[in-house]
Amino acid sequence: MEDYFGKMARSWKASLLILGLPLLMSCQAEYFNKGHLFIRNQERLNKGSSDVPDLWFNQTLDHFNPADTRQWKQRYFVNDTFYKPGGPVFLQIGGEGEANPIWMTHGSWIDYAKELGAYCIQLEHRFYGKSHPTSDLTVKNLVHLSSEQALADLAFFTESMKRDKFPTNKWVAFGGSYPGSLAAWFRLKYPHLVDISVSSSAPLIAQLNFKEYLGVVEAAINRTNSDCNEQIAEAVKSAEGLLKRRTGWWMLQKKFNLCDPLQGDNRKDVSNLFETLAGNFMDIVQYNEDNRGFEGSKTANISINTLCSIMTNNDTGKTALDKYAQVNSLLLNALNENCTDFKYSKSVKNMQQTDWNSTAADGGRQWTYQTCTEFGFYQSSDLDGQPFGNEFPLDFSVRECRDVFGSSFSPEFIQKSIFWTNANYGGRNLKVSRVIFVNGSIDPWHALGITAQNQTSDDNLVIFIDGTAHCANMYPASDKDPKELKDARAKILQQITAWLKE
Repeated sequence: MEDYFGKMARSWKASLLILGLPLLMSCQAEYFNKGHLFIRNQERLNKGSSDVPDLWFNQTLDHFNPADTRQWKQRYFVNDTFYKPGGPVFLQIGGEGEANPIWMTHGSWIDYAKELGAYCIQLEHRFYGKSHPTSDLTVKNLVHLSSEQALADLAFFTESMKRDKFPTNKWVAFGGSYPGSLAAWFRLKYPHLVDISVSSSAPLIAQLNFKEYLGVVEAAINRTNSDCNEQIAEAVKSAEGLLKRRTGWWMLQKKFNLCDPLQGDNRKDVSNLFETLAGNFMDIVQYNEDNRGFEGSKTANISINTLCSIMTNNDTGKTALDKYAQVNSLLLNALNENCTDFKYSKSVKNMQQTDWNSTAADGGRQWTYQTCTEFGFYQSSDLDGQPFGNEFPLDFSVRECRDVFGSSFSPEFIQKSIFWTNANYGGRNLKVSRVIFVNGSIDPWHALGITAQNQTSDDNLVIFIDGTAHCANMYPASDKDPKELKDARAKILQQITAWLKE
């Protein structure tokens, strides 16, 4: 797992940012590739305590076809340490990565469970981790992978648990990133089953061209060091200049320690390379100064300030491009990678694998399928004024769907799927109550979420934390946490407590 997520994340285009927790809760997963929220650095995660055993639930394959009676075994974890009879049931929603049992004993939701005497459950998302509904990952089988089916899984699981064990208890759903969206949608679609939801860093609007992502990255960098973006832009401009001649291709290959020779006239490889280099900053911004250290994150101590200190160093012997390459080397070393993998054909070939034992099955193929059939979320370079150039436009991201899954996955097909997602759930206009929407100002995904109280009804609570990144409120508390983050966690507990008493 460690080699896979360290190396393949780059070859899959560093922007699959993620939703993405390990995602075990999506926010644990970080990010894989284009448009993809969150799974780049799952390699960093501690796989948790062996004291938390795998449990299995007989789940329905297709909840919307009564004639299909097939079932499969879905993995879940429980922690009843803090449970007091009559207390609430906390349900942590899994996302686009393997569910991690370490979250059964860590995280802010565990602190809330101690206060409220809650019974804690984490349910792994279908098609991720060990939850295998079908024999393989062919497109024919992936038709059963969708947020709607995942929500129905939650409903069927919750209803069964209510019937067998918790007939009168109140339920509180938690999720971050994509699972944060699921938490809000679970309350929307099945309000009779879940009483309260805490939706952290949730992108609620499906969007084909998520060009605003780099706009938030630019603003977050500028907030830290106003000269940093200027140096990034100069470095990118220099790299683009080197693409114009063959000697320049060789120079880029050497400077960025590329795994293969660079052909500057291969637009797919060029786009992949420039997105990968931008992804160095995108990843660090998205998870800036969070508290992932308990998971064993190899980049937990690397921040925006770390990267910008390199970019704005006054060493007259180094150009902006040299510093951009130094940032890349820093990330390579941190993730124990030998070189920068940028070949588009390699990433496509990998994600075309359909066997459960393949590296693609660790989450990349599945999440790419969901972005192609539901969400988009493609973090293109199409936003004017951002410093990372324009070498990875929207059509580069969209092409990947066709190349991996077939010609029927056209731009028109993807856009229609996105229209349906927003029609189905409501985007920011979802009609829901008793949901706590939490976002951080540095997290690029807040651009697709609910960040102000006037964007929803008074029956919900909106918390927008200045200066924090993706899912920061979900991680265990740290002495280094800013006051705004501490206050947000306290406010979440206060609101859950109040709603439970009503």
